[in-house]
Amino acid sequence: MTAHQAATAARKQQITRTAVALLSEFGYQATTFEAICHRAGLSSKRLITYHFSSKDELFAAVADQIVADAEAHMRTALADATGARALLATVIRANVAFIADHLPQVRALQQILLNGGHGVWERHHLESLHRLADLFEEGRRTGAFRPLDPQVMAAALRASIDSVVPLLSAGLDAERCGNELVELFDRATSARP
Repeated sequence: MTAHQAATAARKQQITRTAVALLSEFGYQATTFEAICHRAGLSSKRLITYHFSSKDELFAAVADQIVADAEAHMRTALADATGARALLATVIRANVAFIADHLPQVRALQQILLNGGHGVWERHHLESLHRLADLFEEGRRTGAFRPLDPQVMAAALRASIDSVVPLLSAGLDAERCGNELVELFDRATSARP
């Protein structure tokens, strides 16, 4: 990487980090290019528009980065998990831990979604649902899970995980929260009577 490429990457990261902080603290409407310039100590909006032609493009980059960070976290957590039941428990705990450890990023993502960023999020959300449905299907196929509808279970799990953000923001212990969801979905998927 050349010095120019490194400087460009560092500036883009500075802008997206600042956008995350402002989204999380003040919301979508207050996260303007002017506010980003002020918070980041940039001399001109042109330093932002050089990298991002619009607020939508910037927020798409923010969402993509948050999802990439979450996926990297998940890959690491899932590396040693084997079997559908262990994978399900690990997926739940790793998702909850990521949310707890990245609350500003998750709040920023929520602000993007609440203010019309559905197109940005839809692809990521559908990919997540597909991966979860595959996990439920594998568990059903191998007999680790009861007969169930993988897509319904995937949607229920994704909604359950996403709904813990306010609880974690209010101080609920992430481990306790993850364990409770593991217990809930373990019972919901159990092949035992």
